Amino acid sequence: MMDSEIKQLGISNRELEELKKVSKNLEQDYQQLLKKYPIQYLIGYVNFYGYKITVNESVLIPRYETEYLIEKTINYSKKLFKDKKLNIIDLGTGSGCIAVTLAKELNSTVTAVDISKSALEIAKINAKENNVNINFIENDMLNNINAKFDIIISNPPYVKEQENIMESVRLYEPNIALYATDNGLHFYKEILKTAVNNVNDKFIIAFEIGYDEGQDIIDIAKYYFPKSKILLEKDLSNKDRYIFIINE
Repeated sequence: MMDSEIKQLGISNRELEELKKVSKNLEQDYQQLLKKYPIQYLIGYVNFYGYKITVNESVLIPRYETEYLIEKTINYSKKLFKDKKLNIIDLGTGSGCIAVTLAKELNSTVTAVDISKSALEIAKINAKENNVNINFIENDMLNNINAKFDIIISNPPYVKEQENIMESVRLYEPNIALYATDNGLHFYKEILKTAVNNVNDKFIIAFEIGYDEGQDIIDIAKYYFPKSKILLEKDLSNKDRYIFIINE
């Protein structure tokens, strides 16, 4: 009986089966779901790019748009760097889903940065569970980081403070990982301003962005990287979602 009630909330068969594996009380879980509580937090993990990623309320729930960011970054990386061992930094790592995946998929040394201690605790769990070595730093983006990188990647907070977002996200996912001042552009400006000192001669800077922020971020990128190739690309819903700054 409870199965059909849960499915009526838009829960997929796969999610329901995962929930039943870990649930201590399905009725209580159903009551939580009625309050728009994300099922991913109830389950405690998501499948991301084929890897099991632990999640809780300290971190954003990884989404398919970010899987596509990784896929595109890997493709550009293979074209630009061939088989070179890469130095990669993931800014605002959250659950560590980007850092873990790139560490698994590319011959690389990966550094992951977050300002949230509780997010880093989850990211460290995910690195251990997926058997990858990642250098974790509790820090505000690139501030005071002097190393140079081949790839800088970030899915930073980019929701405008006044923007309407899904109730389940607004109520339960960490606000620090969602909202950015300066009309959603704060972290792109901060990263790009600093990144000029943190990239090797050949580099990729890869961003996930808000669907309506593309031109503003292109303008910022052109200011700091006037000689680099700047690409605005769409997600699977045909919305502007990614920016790549590439120096060949």
